[in-house]
Amino acid sequence: MSHAAVPADAARRVAWITGAGTGIGLAGAQALATDGWQVVLSGRRADLLTAACAQLEGAGGQAEALALDVADAAATEAAAALITQRHGRIDLLVNAAGINVQRRSWAECSADDWQRVLDINLKGTVHTMRAVLPVMRAAGGGAIINVASWAGRFTASMPGAAYTASKTAVAALTHEFNIEEHRHGLRACCLLPAEVATPILKQRPVPPSDADMARMLQPQDLGRTIAFVANMPAHVCVNEILISPTWNRMFL
Repeated sequence: MSHAAVPADAARRVAWITGAGTGIGLAGAQALATDGWQVVLSGRRADLLTAACAQLEGAGGQAEALALDVADAAATEAAAALITQRHGRIDLLVNAAGINVQRRSWAECSADDWQRVLDINLKGTVHTMRAVLPVMRAAGGGAIINVASWAGRFTASMPGAAYTASKTAVAALTHEFNIEEHRHGLRACCLLPAEVATPILKQRPVPPSDADMARMLQPQDLGRTIAFVANMPAHVCVNEILISPTWNRMFL
């Protein structure tokens, strides 16, 4: 079932999704493929991407894998160039690549931990946005969806300072992109989800129980949200979406 009204040329639209091997990125790819998008899946683990593409193609979608560490600026630019060469366009970028670390407090989070979180969550987002800017500007249109976090709006101790800082910055740069690039027909949306039941939660110092995870947002909830934003008409910019489970542990 389609998530929104889909243009007649939907089969030609190309979406590039990072962090697409699991979680929110994979769910976004699934929802977009269902709506007729050509999806290009990127992530650090080629085996996960290959399996994801096989799953999407088995369901009738059009998918291809492009392994990438978004922390590498040069490799990210090369990936965008390769997608443009293959398909002639990049209509949508979904930045879903993200990490956190187990040692999150100021006393325990090392300089290397800080660097890795910022390299993936913040710099990686900057790298992909810069990489797609030329092709989107040339086309006179394009959309970017940045997956930030509830922590990008509300500060709490559980996510840790590095993660919170990175996601707050992602929200700010999304809005700054719209300020500058709206005149070129480009638009960006920042998703700010509270807890989503993805594999990254198992890396927490105290992993949530299965019962707690069942009450959280599920990856497919964010997949549908991504498809909703992506399928909006070009004159519509959904600047941000703050979304949480009804039973929100952030309120406890």
